[in-house]
Amino acid sequence: QVQLVESGGGLVQAGGSLRLSCAASGRTFSPYGMGWFRQAPGKERKFVAHIVWWGAGSYYGDFVKGRFSISRDIAKKTMYLQMNSLKPDDTAVYYCAQQEQSGAEYTDWGQGTQVTVSS
Repeated sequence: QVQLVESGGGLVQAGGSLRLSCAASGRTFSPYGMGWFRQAPGKERKFVAHIVWWGAGSYYGDFVKGRFSISRDIAKKTMYLQMNSLKPDDTAVYYCAQQEQSGAEYTDWGQGTQVTVSS
């Protein structure tokens, strides 16, 4: 079984940066891809970014507009989300999940890490 643990959230002023991490454990961890999502209070969960684990390729939600960058370290079984030029609207709980096959649902969601951007 795979477990995902997010970290790196916190309180930051608008215009600041944060780097989130998603660490995976479990011998069966070998996803097709992994993704970041976020959920603000009272709103639905929203897609943020996706990365292909074993190959090249990533894509982002439209609202990112070049501010975020997703990456991964295969040896460390860890995915990252570098967030720059943060806005108060980026305030949310950020979650990671894995995608075992192309086109499959995301599974094994982490517990989330809170990001709060003050104005």
